[in-house]
Amino acid sequence: MGGLTLNYFLRRLGMFLLTVWLGSTIIFIVPRLAPGDPVSANVGRIIAQGGSVENADELIEKWRADFGLDEPVPVQYIRYLGNLVTFNTGPSFTFLPAQVSELVGAAAPWTIGLLVLSTLISFVLGNTIGAVLAWRRTPKWIRRVLPVTMTFTAIPPFMLGIVLVSLFSFQLGLLPDGGAFDARNVEPGLNPEFIGSVIQHGILPAMAIVLTSMGYWALGMRGMMITIDGQDYMVLAEAKGLHPSRVFLRYGIRNGILPQFTALALTMGSLAAGAVIIEVIFTYPGMGFLLYQAILNSDFNLIQGIVFYLILGVAFAVFAIDILYPIIDPRITYERG
Repeated sequence: MGGLTLNYFLRRLGMFLLTVWLGSTIIFIVPRLAPGDPVSANVGRIIAQGGSVENADELIEKWRADFGLDEPVPVQYIRYLGNLVTFNTGPSFTFLPAQVSELVGAAAPWTIGLLVLSTLISFVLGNTIGAVLAWRRTPKWIRRVLPVTMTFTAIPPFMLGIVLVSLFSFQLGLLPDGGAFDARNVEPGLNPEFIGSVIQHGILPAMAIVLTSMGYWALGMRGMMITIDGQDYMVLAEAKGLHPSRVFLRYGIRNGILPQFTALALTMGSLAAGAVIIEVIFTYPGMGFLLYQAILNSDFNLIQGIVFYLILGVAFAVFAIDILYPIIDPRITYERG
């Protein structure tokens, strides 16, 4: 494990557990600061939609007792932490009798498929653009053209999403304006029609994410490459007569990409949190859209379950990158001198 010591590993593991506990405590408290509770909200929504609920007050009290909402908050908190340890996030108030884990399990593949692929494409394109812009041997005409690709960074993703829908869906009619696939004409499964429909429906949200985020990667990589360009090992590599492409790839990008991998790990851990508005605009059935529905319906269990998995993802990403640093860059060591 290179310079990784057992003491350091245990300290990072402790920080990981502390982060998860603090985050989980916050998401337990925040929903309860809002007035009312999910049971009353659901019954009120049924009545507002024109339905009738007999003995509404008695029904609310019964449901509150069934979900443990009639108990003191400290008792709810202890039970909540105990359930999280076993990944038992309970039932959803809005989508009864579905369990939160089932809803998250159904939404996660859509989020992973769309956002992970979009983020990786943005990462590769952005870092390539940034490295090429900072490289001294890059032709001038390329340096003049590439900055245009970063202008989309100034546009919020949801605004670009609206523009893309308006242009490609409503005006040109080339791409669907929402959903994950054509539910009316395509049967889900591992068949060419379904796969093609999923790809077609994912193009616009993926474009909105890639175009608005790759500029950040490009700016970060450009700054790293400018710093690296004057380092002694770069000068020595050029003095040895190594091919420019080898100096660029093996000495420049290889040393400049490490901080970008750290940012990528953090981005991967919190993908769903950053895609709420994108998924809402495109009615994409991922975790972001599910979280939006949970917030609208004051669904404590669903909010807590989704955010818990997000916190777990971010904390694990930070933990993993700290552990993998000595493997990515052997110059890094955690041994005491």
